[in-house]
Amino acid sequence: MKSIRVNYLVLTFLVMILGIFSRKISGIPLIIGDVLYAVLIYFGFRFLFIESKKATSLLFSLLFCFSIEILQLVQLNWLIAIRKTTLGHYILGQGFLWLDLFCYIIGSLAAYCFDKLFLSSRIN
Repeated sequence: MKSIRVNYLVLTFLVMILGIFSRKISGIPLIIGDVLYAVLIYFGFRFLFIESKKATSLLFSLLFCFSIEILQLVQLNWLIAIRKTTLGHYILGQGFLWLDLFCYIIGSLAAYCFDKLFLSSRIN
C-alpha cells in the first residue's frame, strides 16, 4: 500500500514538472498544460485517497477541474490578485474557456486509463 502511494506521489510531481515546462517552452499548445493539469489532479486525488475507487478519483478530479474553471467566471478583487501571482495563475487559471473543460475530460480520462492499465494496484 505504501509503495503504491509513493508511485502516485512521484507521478504527481512528474506531471507537475511537465505542466510547468509546457507553459515555459514556446511551441507547445496551451491545451497540453490543461490536459496535464487534469492528470495532476487525478493522481493527486489517488495519492490522497488511496483506498477509494479509481472511478471516485476520476469523478473528484473532474469536479475539481470544472469547479476551478467555473470559478474563473468570478471576478472578485482578491481573487484577481491571487490569479496575478505565478502560483495563483497556475492553480486558478486566468479566464473561462469551454475548451478547457474538454481538456480536463481528456486529461482525467487519460490518467484514469493509465492508472487502470499500467499501475499495479491491489485496491479497486
